[in-house]
Amino acid sequence: MLQDVTSFFRTPELLTTAEMAEADRLAIEGGIAGSRLMERAGAAVADAAVALLGATRRSRRVAVFCGPGNNGGDGFVAARRLALQGIDVQLGLLCPRDALKGDAATAAAAWRGPVLPVAEIGLDEADLAIDALFGAGLTRDLDGVAAETVRRLNAWTRRTSRPVVAVDVPSGIDGTSGEVRGVAIEARCSVTFFRLKPGHLLLPGKTHCGVLRLADIGIPACVLARIKPFCSLNGPDLWAAAFPRLEAGGNKYGRGHAVVVSGGPVHTGAARLAARGALRAGAGLVTVATPRDALAAHAAALNAIMTRLCDGPEELSALLADQRLNALIMGPALGVGEATCRLVEAALRARSERPRAVVLDADALTSFADDLPRLVTAIQGSAAHVALTPHEGEFQRLFNAAAQDAPALAAKLNAKFNSSSKLERCRAAAALSGAVVLLKGADTVVAAPDGRATLAADLPPTLATAGSGDVLAGMIGGLAAQAMPIFEAASAAAWLHGAAARRFGPGLISEDIPEALPGVFSALLRPDGRGGYFVPLPS
Repeated sequence: MLQDVTSFFRTPELLTTAEMAEADRLAIEGGIAGSRLMERAGAAVADAAVALLGATRRSRRVAVFCGPGNNGGDGFVAARRLALQGIDVQLGLLCPRDALKGDAATAAAAWRGPVLPVAEIGLDEADLAIDALFGAGLTRDLDGVAAETVRRLNAWTRRTSRPVVAVDVPSGIDGTSGEVRGVAIEARCSVTFFRLKPGHLLLPGKTHCGVLRLADIGIPACVLARIKPFCSLNGPDLWAAAFPRLEAGGNKYGRGHAVVVSGGPVHTGAARLAARGALRAGAGLVTVATPRDALAAHAAALNAIMTRLCDGPEELSALLADQRLNALIMGPALGVGEATCRLVEAALRARSERPRAVVLDADALTSFADDLPRLVTAIQGSAAHVALTPHEGEFQRLFNAAAQDAPALAAKLNAKFNSSSKLERCRAAAALSGAVVLLKGADTVVAAPDGRATLAADLPPTLATAGSGDVLAGMIGGLAAQAMPIFEAASAAAWLHGAAARRFGPGLISEDIPEALPGVFSALLRPDGRGGYFVPLPS
């Protein structure tokens, strides 16, 4: 059975190539023959090819390109099943036929048609091509005939607009990191098995996969309990249980009080965007802590959001002595430099009788670009629950430079901050800092210090607009103010941020994001029968 992209949230676990290999092994250990898994995988690929071919072509021709491993075996099965449906199939093999082993050799033996070298497969008459050269486990750059075959397929599909269906992942894509290994297939559709891989969703792999289709090939879901995958697709099923319930008898004080620390008078808009994000995310009260010279600008623009004077770390410490202020957002247009470092340290030193969340964004991160150990010391000495929300440039300045300038700090965790995998870099940063790290982008990753991670699947490009990240930081703070754990708050905010942008559509600017949230909540929340609302758990 093929699973449509809209239902991926029902199978949120993302498996690295090593974890997927273990899933295969456990299924086979449990009595499911590898050849049976391959047969079902090839059948799913054939079904996807038939769906793309449609019924409109008078003659249907498919070129199948097989590689030396099990991915190639899946291609042989797909070719056989297509031929049985009367489709004209040409099959090319990258290696000598006698080099095939195990289940791939068995699948090849069942193919009754000719097997040609891949270079001899003609594409001029083909209506569709199947890429079964290499699967998700590719760990080297393609070269030689393999690379040339990929280039030829890409040139053909660009010239003719005829589709390529990729088996598992497009050949040349690393299934764990999403990295392009030299050159990679540009697929119209990718058919993968059991669970998605991170490389399907991480850039640049995401842009090579086309439409994703997930096939159930018979691997039982119970193997996940033994694998314990660390990464999941970010969606409501993951954080619904922790999402703040709206109770009929609740009040604004029970929904928390978020504070946004503002910069000076020239750059006040970013703080207001964050504050609006916190308020729309559900915080009962939101205050902008503002320097005196920026008070007039805020007072003239704010209605439901309050203001408090705050000039410097001493006044911030005094403000945070109020135990009711349980979430703090710092960084949007706060200013880069020592003054901001001291404000952050004061915020992290502040004691609270109940857990306080601190969200550090933008300038609050860049101010520590030359001294990551100072920030790490402040975080790890704090009782606060901390989230860092860098975009790629801020991450590079803060963590990659630190890995070079403070190797002892990085070596403590053997962290590879220059890894091609965004997922691994984000996890390393979370483990190193002791904070939840949200690494922004079209493939936003949220990672916790304990190794858990979520990966966004469908963030729209309209979010690439000035101030969007400020709103996101505020939304995290607004959810955390309602006692949502910081990892879940960051993951939920990232998803809601994207959902609001999708709901609004083209023309989005950052001010629109908070105003689109009520519509998202209306679709997400359900009445609890007692006058309140909650996010329903999956049935």
